[in-house]
Amino acid sequence: MKRINDIFYSLQGEGRHTGRAAIFIRFSGCNLACPFCDTDFSGYREMTDEQIVEEVLEMVPDKDGVYPMIVLTGGEPTLQVDERLIDLLHEAGFCLVAMESNGTKNPPVNLDWLTVSPKKNVMVRKCQELKCIYDGKEKVEDHGIEADYYYLQPCDVGDAGKNAEIIGQCIEEIKKNPKWMLSLQTHKLIGFK
Repeated sequence: MKRINDIFYSLQGEGRHTGRAAIFIRFSGCNLACPFCDTDFSGYREMTDEQIVEEVLEMVPDKDGVYPMIVLTGGEPTLQVDERLIDLLHEAGFCLVAMESNGTKNPPVNLDWLTVSPKKNVMVRKCQELKCIYDGKEKVEDHGIEADYYYLQPCDVGDAGKNAEIIGQCIEEIKKNPKWMLSLQTHKLIGFK
């Protein structure tokens, strides 16, 4: 059984796949306690892999067309996601199964796309997308992770003035080190889940 916080259909709001239709499977629970985390872990439901896939398939608008991407997120999905769930999603027709992880535990090998947002105790050394949350206080670093794409994402601290300051600092950091690109949380900017 997996502890599921939420399953919803929306658009990917950040990183390389910004704007792409995506079904999010949000797992409950994490091995870190980041102050900026936007997941409410107070409630969850227990579901089997088959129940998860069934619910996800109900959200697909056109069963004969191109399926949206799947985003396994959390919390920390590596604490619960295994190769079997990913195999079932692939068998159901989903060609792109992605995961957003803090990188403290290695993901299943059959995953199609891995986004690592490192905080501490990082184990993962290679991913497709490295997304570092930038708060204007810490030095920008890749934590020794090799990635295809490197993103700095301004931390949303809930204060419009401070957020604007952090975005400005983030842009200056990227200009100093152009291997990084800017990732904005477009879902928050335009008001969708």
